[in-house]
Amino acid sequence: MNKVILSGRLVRDPELRYTQTGKAVASFTLAVNRRFSHNQEQTADFIPIVVWDKLAEVCSKHLFKGSQVLIEGRMQVRNYEAQDGSKRYVTEVIAQELEFMGAKPTAVTTENKPLSTQAQSFGSEVPEDEEIPF
Repeated sequence: MNKVILSGRLVRDPELRYTQTGKAVASFTLAVNRRFSHNQEQTADFIPIVVWDKLAEVCSKHLFKGSQVLIEGRMQVRNYEAQDGSKRYVTEVIAQELEFMGAKPTAVTTENKPLSTQAQSFGSEVPEDEEIPF
């Protein structure tokens, strides 16, 4: 069985590309915290993630550097020959499911432009004395 479940934060914005056949593929690096048992010092592993098809487009639109996500997928090891003739190996996680975690950003949009005051307050809590209309 090849199953990987990771929880972490994006190191940078996802990079969306399209194959020659038009298939969407996004890639990003996920920082996953790791604790050492001897002194509880916290470090992170930086794991390359690849997402395909519609999920790749969703990631490109809604994820950004610092986004917290939960990923389920499979580990893949591939190899290729470098320009100097040496054989290189790449280990990455192919994401099959992704769940957004943490709070939504309130200060910027996906284009990194400030939101209006009205947009920032949208979805804020309803005061106790007001009725919910449904």
